[in-house]
Amino acid sequence: MKILYTNFHARNGGGHVTYIVNLLQGLSPQHVLTVATPKGSRLYRLAAAVPGVKVVDMSFSIRPSSWFSPRAALRRLIVQEHFDIVHANGTADHKQVMLALFGMRRPPAVVMTKHNSHSLTSFGHRMRAWLATDRVIAVSDYVRGLLMKSPYQRCGVVTVRHGIDTDYFAPSDVGNKLALRDQYLGTALRDKIVLGSSAGSDFDKGWLDLIEAISLLSPTQRGRFHVVVIGDPPNDAKLARVDALGLRAAVSFPGLLDDVRPVLAACDVGFVLSYHEALSFACRELMALGLPVLVTRVGGLHENVTAGQEGWIVPAKDPAAIADVLREILAEPQQLQRLGDQARARAVREFNLPDFVAQTLAVYQSVLKS
Repeated sequence: MKILYTNFHARNGGGHVTYIVNLLQGLSPQHVLTVATPKGSRLYRLAAAVPGVKVVDMSFSIRPSSWFSPRAALRRLIVQEHFDIVHANGTADHKQVMLALFGMRRPPAVVMTKHNSHSLTSFGHRMRAWLATDRVIAVSDYVRGLLMKSPYQRCGVVTVRHGIDTDYFAPSDVGNKLALRDQYLGTALRDKIVLGSSAGSDFDKGWLDLIEAISLLSPTQRGRFHVVVIGDPPNDAKLARVDALGLRAAVSFPGLLDDVRPVLAACDVGFVLSYHEALSFACRELMALGLPVLVTRVGGLHENVTAGQEGWIVPAKDPAAIADVLREILAEPQQLQRLGDQARARAVREFNLPDFVAQTLAVYQSVLKS
């Protein structure tokens, strides 16, 4: 099978990039894969490192200018390569796929993955649903619900949750955890309870709510915790909020890392406290690493966790509820190992990469048979 993956992100790309790279690694041994994405992007760099994958520099835009040169470049690529499937992963690239295929006598089938919880009611979505979508993948039951109330319901909606490499994301033993903590976070944190996340430093990722929750604790309790936020460094406005709470020393920002495992493996608890989330690769990676997770009840995020079994679920934007969880952790720290073991077991059972790849391939095959 010949498959073209498209993605518009010119820089980091977050979970979209992880999603596509995981599919590339799983499918490249048996299929001919091409990725069209901007050359300076993280996806371009990571896809180029996957053996056998062809990467093409391609810009995508929702501006009217995309009707011309970018559309023509994508159409040439599709005509030359005779793809069976084009798999679009965002509004901008999906729109450009629609334009590129317009009037084509034998177009490839188009699969679109809905990665977020953004609205689906625009005229553009109606056009793409009718003209350039043969099947839609929802990454969670929550997203499936959104799609089934949208023009895309006519295309056939299939839920395929994110899969991750649970051998790559594997727990560290206690001794290695302490060594990694010394190396990446410093020896001063040996006796702290470290909460870590790779969900990023945007305001809507909720990490500032965790900092505020720590500020609600007693001074003695407050000193027991340290927070690690992996991603683009926070701007001055975000740091000002940390400073206003007097907790700058309680937070570390390792930056944007290609390999988050060593830093997360140095942590005791994972967190994803987003205000909106389709499912969350970050949460699944934390669980695969054997960390209990603290998540918000938003979108499809809490579909990853059963409260009391793999972690805790709190309302979004609720520092007081988060503070209650922190007090519970302090009162019963021995529960962290049990919850972490259960998180790891669920990740291996439900989040594994072979199932994700097989289920996605089944979507492609069903489209080609229809």
